Amino acid sequence: MRVCVSCNLTFQGENWTCPHCQQSPQNIDGFLALAPELAADMDHYDPQFHRELAQIETGHFWFEARNRLILHMLRKHFPETQNFLEIGCGTGFVLQELARTFPSIAISGSDLLSAGLGFAAERVPDATLFQMDARKIPFRDEFDVVSAFDVIEHIEDDQVVLKQMYQAVKPGGGLMISVPQHQFLWSVIDELSYHKRRYSRQNLITKVENAGFEVLQVTSFVSLLLPFMWLSRQKTVFNGEDFDLISEFRINPVINRILARFMHLEYLMLARAGFSFPFGGSLLVVAKRPTEME
Repeated sequence: MRVCVSCNLTFQGENWTCPHCQQSPQNIDGFLALAPELAADMDHYDPQFHRELAQIETGHFWFEARNRLILHMLRKHFPETQNFLEIGCGTGFVLQELARTFPSIAISGSDLLSAGLGFAAERVPDATLFQMDARKIPFRDEFDVVSAFDVIEHIEDDQVVLKQMYQAVKPGGGLMISVPQHQFLWSVIDELSYHKRRYSRQNLITKVENAGFEVLQVTSFVSLLLPFMWLSRQKTVFNGEDFDLISEFRINPVINRILARFMHLEYLMLARAGFSFPFGGSLLVVAKRPTEME
């Protein structure tokens, strides 16, 4: 079901015209805007960021490894998925791989800033894309799987987001979420990325369970590279001048290939050997919304 952004009543339908109040959301930058007051909030947004990020993601050891793990978890826990929502889809890198691997799944993606959705539309032209505030998700019992990858750490009240995700997913449906892990890794990069926190395993599990979900699997990743990540964070210094945040993702091609091999080994340990890492630069939680019978 959908929730009218004007009167907050729920309704069924293929379009967003509310049968109760007859109001329809506006379009901004060619995309449905479900939180239009925030669609052009450019205070912390560099218009070039998404463009440069889109050029870096393909082949980058970290983005490729995260995609591989996401697809594995979807196959393992939610093989019957028919529709999938990614909150904070950015340039559409995750959605693009999802569409390639599972062409029968109906894919939806949202982002707070409508200006960034154009890159996702280029990558996944058949996806349903819209501008949305994750704290006010206008869906009820709608999706088989709802996800957010490296998103909720940017939001002050992450518990509200998780509760909204719970309402948006169908009973028996799934949650997939990734976040940066370990507060001891906090650095200037987190500050300039507008992170509110890094998570501990128990902290994220507690928040997911408090939202009503049943946790199915938890694992850290970027685990084999954790010492190198810590050293890199210690060396990063902000000197008060303009800081190029995208520079964190620019890696020498030879080093990138070496790091990719470490991440592939880590994936084999997770996916094939069933290993769960207790420590790592990132944390992935897979959970489900219980059915009424459970």
